[in-house]
Amino acid sequence: MTDALLPAAPQPLEKENDGYFRKGCNPLAQTGRSKLQNQRAALNQQILKAVRMRTGAENLLKVATNPKVREQVRLELSFVNSDLQMLKEELEGLNISVGVYQNTEEAFTIPLIPLGLKETKDVDFSVVLKDFILEHYSEDGYLYEDEIADLMDLRQACRTPSRDEAGVELLMTYFIQLGFVESRFFPPTRQMGLLFTWYDSLTGVPVSQQNLLLEKASVLFNTGALYTQIGTRCDRQTQAGLESAIDAFQRAAGVLNYLKETFTHTPSYDMSPAMLSVLVKMMLAQAQESVFEKISLPGIRNEFFMLVKVAQEAAKVGEVYQQLHAAMSQVPVKENIPYSWASLACVKGHHYAALAHYFTAILLIDHQVKPGTDLDHQEKCLSQLYDRMPEGLTPLATLKNDQQRRQLGKSHLRRAMTHHEESVREASLCKKLRSIEVLQKVLCAAQERSRLTYAQHQEDDDLLNLIDAPSVVAKTEQEVDIILPQFSKLTVTDFFQKLGPLSVFSANKRWTPPRSIRFTAEEGDLGFTLRGNAPVQVHFLDPYCSASVAGAREGDYIVSIQLVDCKWLTVSEVMKLLKSFGEDEIEMKVVSLLDSTSSMHNKSATYSVGMQKTYSMICLAIDDDDKTDKTKKISKKLSFLSWGTNKNRQKSASTLCLPSVGVARPQVKKKLPSPFSLLNSDSSLY
Repeated sequence: MTDALLPAAPQPLEKENDGYFRKGCNPLAQTGRSKLQNQRAALNQQILKAVRMRTGAENLLKVATNPKVREQVRLELSFVNSDLQMLKEELEGLNISVGVYQNTEEAFTIPLIPLGLKETKDVDFSVVLKDFILEHYSEDGYLYEDEIADLMDLRQACRTPSRDEAGVELLMTYFIQLGFVESRFFPPTRQMGLLFTWYDSLTGVPVSQQNLLLEKASVLFNTGALYTQIGTRCDRQTQAGLESAIDAFQRAAGVLNYLKETFTHTPSYDMSPAMLSVLVKMMLAQAQESVFEKISLPGIRNEFFMLVKVAQEAAKVGEVYQQLHAAMSQVPVKENIPYSWASLACVKGHHYAALAHYFTAILLIDHQVKPGTDLDHQEKCLSQLYDRMPEGLTPLATLKNDQQRRQLGKSHLRRAMTHHEESVREASLCKKLRSIEVLQKVLCAAQERSRLTYAQHQEDDDLLNLIDAPSVVAKTEQEVDIILPQFSKLTVTDFFQKLGPLSVFSANKRWTPPRSIRFTAEEGDLGFTLRGNAPVQVHFLDPYCSASVAGAREGDYIVSIQLVDCKWLTVSEVMKLLKSFGEDEIEMKVVSLLDSTSSMHNKSATYSVGMQKTYSMICLAIDDDDKTDKTKKISKKLSFLSWGTNKNRQKSASTLCLPSVGVARPQVKKKLPSPFSLLNSDSSLY
C-alpha cells in the first residue's frame, strides 16, 4: 500500500554537555509519515499565502470605487479562491492518505482513519522569560539559560514525536510542563508578548495567540492524533494487536473529549466543540470496529449462537458508523470535514449493516433442529435478535418450520445485497476511496459472497413469498467508551523549580526585591520563630531583637541564609542552619508578598516609551486601625517593589488549571533528570 515505511537509523544519544534528552525523531528522515508531514507543512504555507492574498483582495474591493478596478479585483479574487480551494483539496488528499499509517502486515482489512499532527512555528522563550525572571523574581535570568534551553528543546522534540507510548509521554510531559510555565511566567493581568502559531490540521489555516491556551490545546490535539496513529499501526491480525488498537482509539477519544470540555474557545476550527465531537465519535466507531474484528479473528463458526453474536456485533458497528456519517453531514462540520472521511463512514455503515444481515441469513438458512437442541435458548436468542418479528411469524414456529426459516433468511440476503451495493456505490463516488485498493477488494468480496449465497438458495417462487427482513438489533459484548488522560500518573519535574515552591513563587503574586537582614543571635536567642514549610516564614518577631531592628518583619519569607538557598528548606532545616552560626553575624535575605486583596495592576508602575525603567513603591496593605501604629503586626502578605513594562497587559485567556503531578525537590546539580531522557527516538517511527 505504501513505499513510505523505510527504516532510518536512530539518532545517537547526545553528549552530556550538549543536552540530556533526545530531540525526538529526525524530521528529515525519509519515512512515509515524515514525507506526509512535510507535504502538509508546505501546503500550510501555500494556504497561508493564499488566505492573505484573498484578505487583501477583499479589503481592496471594499474601498475601491473605480468600476474597472473593482472588476479587476473581482477577477483576481476568483482566481485566489479557486487556488485556495485546490490547495484545501490537496490537503484533504493528505488527510486521507491512510496507507502510510496502517500496519504493513495487514492484507485484507479495511483501513482506519488516523489524524495528522498539527504543525507549528518556532517560539523563542529566552528573552521573554529572562526579562520576567529579572523583573518578577529579582533574579538574574542568565542563571536559568539551561532551563529555558531545556524547555525549547522539549517543545522542538514534540514537533516530531515517535509513534509509540514514548511519543505520547513526550507530548504529555510538555503539556504538564506548560502548566508549570503558565503558573511561573504568565500573570493573569497582562500578555507576555510570545506569539504561538499553529496550523489547522484540516484546513491548513494558521491561528496565532499570545497566551498558552492555543499551545496547550494544540499539544493535547496532537496527543490524541498520535494515539490514532498508534491505533491504526497496530497489527490487526492478532488478538493483542486488536486489543491495543481498541485501547489506543479509546484513549484518543478521551484526550479529544477532554480537549473539548476544557478548552471551549479555541480559535482553530479543528479544535472547535462541533468538530471535536465528531472526531470523538469517529475514534469510538473505529474502536467498536476493532472489537468486531477481535471477535471475528479466530474464525466464525457456522453455529447458531455464534452467528447471533456476530450478527449483532456487526449491526452495532454499522449503527455507530451511520450515526457518525449523520454527524459529519451536519453544518458547520460538513463544510470542513474531509469528504473522503464522510464517504468512508457511509461506506462502513452500509458494509457492516450488510454483514449483520448476511450472518443472520446464514443462521436461519443453515439451522437444523437436532435431537437435544435447546430450543428454549434458541427461541430467546432469536427473539432478542429483532425488535419485532415479521408479521405472522413467531420465534419458536420459525425455528421449527424449515420453509419459514429459509424465506426469512433469503429476505435477509436481499437486504444484505442492497447494503453491499450501496457501500460499493458510495466508495466509487469518492476519488480518494477509489484509490484505496484494499477497501475495494474487501467490499467486492463481501458483495460477491452474499450474491453467491443467495444464488444457491434462490427458487422460482421467491417473488411470490416476499418477507420484509427486520433490522438486526445492535448489541455488543464490549461497549467501548472514552478513556480520559491520566496526567497524575506521569511525574514531571518543573524545569524552573529553583525559583521556589510554586504555591508561593508564581506569576500571580507580587514581591518586594530581596532585602538583606544582618543580625546576631543574642545568647542563642534569634528573636523570632519560624513557621510554614518551604519556604519558611518569620513568625512571632520580637520588635526589639537584632533582626527586627535590621528590617525583618513578621510574614517575611526567608529565601537565603549566608548565600545558602533556603526556598526549599523546611523549618527544622532552616533553624538548624541559623543555630550553626552561633553568635556570629548572620546575613539573611527575605522577601515580602504583596497583599492579594490589593489591585496590583492598578498600583504597579508602568513603563512608557521614552521613559527610563524604574522601580515604583507600592502602598502597603495595612488594616485601617494599624496605619498609625508602626510596631503592630502587618498582614501576612506585604507590599512589593515592582517595575512594569510597556507590554500589553490584557488578561490571558487560559482556561486550564495546572495538572496535579509529582514535584521533586531541587537537587544540587546543573542538570535535572528528565522523565523523557530515555525515550526511543528511532526516526523510522516518524
